[in-house]
Amino acid sequence: MVSRMFRIETEVDKERRDLLRARLRETNTAASPVLRALRGTPAERDVPLHVWALDAAGEVAGGLVGHTWTTWLHVAYLWVDDRHRGAGLGTRLLAQAERTAHEDRGCTACRLETWDFQAPEFYRKQGYEVVCVIPDYPPGITEYTLTKRLD
Repeated sequence: MVSRMFRIETEVDKERRDLLRARLRETNTAASPVLRALRGTPAERDVPLHVWALDAAGEVAGGLVGHTWTTWLHVAYLWVDDRHRGAGLGTRLLAQAERTAHEDRGCTACRLETWDFQAPEFYRKQGYEVVCVIPDYPPGITEYTLTKRLD
């Protein structure tokens, strides 16, 4: 039996993070024929997708920040200013992101995460289905992951 000694560190190191990500990607690509087939194709890259709503003064009234990868749109943030809520702006922002992802980037599905006090019912009304529930994340809050087929 070989005894190995390792030094464990907890510092934030962007260079090591990038190295780890590259090595994990290599490992995953070697293990998955699906990921291997993506290598070198445009679908392999994360491509940002942002949609903005500006008021008459040019100020941000709402926005959506996400990215597309392979055939998926991932919505990271969707926010509408309090003054403009209830007017359908969130629905318009989400619909535009879905349309762009589907028509311009060939996406067939979308995923997002939201907390119980944010907008799970809003997303259900837009045709999203809950696929994961994580209670107490963070403590006292429930996180939902939702998906939707784009067609």
